Amino acid sequence: MDEVEHDITKARQKKAKVGSFRINPDGTQERRKIPLAQSEAFLTDLLEKVCERMNDYKLEEDPVTKERTFKRFAPRKGDRIYQEFKKLYFYSDAYRPLKFACETIIEEYEDEIFSLIAQEAHYLADKLCSEKSDLCETSANHTEL
Repeated sequence: MDEVEHDITKARQKKAKVGSFRINPDGTQERRKIPLAQSEAFLTDLLEKVCERMNDYKLEEDPVTKERTFKRFAPRKGDRIYQEFKKLYFYSDAYRPLKFACETIIEEYEDEIFSLIAQEAHYLADKLCSEKSDLCETSANHTEL
């Protein structure tokens, strides 16, 4: 959900033209601009591709609690170091369970995710966990999806 939220935040600053391609009797078309983050085409494309980025994460274990979590290690497109980083090649099967979980969650909760985005909700992972699903474990510090 961090990946989705990152792309949504960037897209909120852009507009997309939407509307009918039909021509009205007066020769005009009904077209309007909406925030890109609310465009169904943008959101569908985002949800179809977001799980491909799970190889940008690695599994880490907290030395004290032994809790294991996936953390992003790769820079994002647009970060200064990105051009150098993309020259390197990393391959690991470690991200495959994360990618599978991502695809399963997206498939099962797509409508709920669309709904949260339409509401311009922030902290999508927390909202999906607390309001829309029973996917998460809650600890004293944070919610995990």
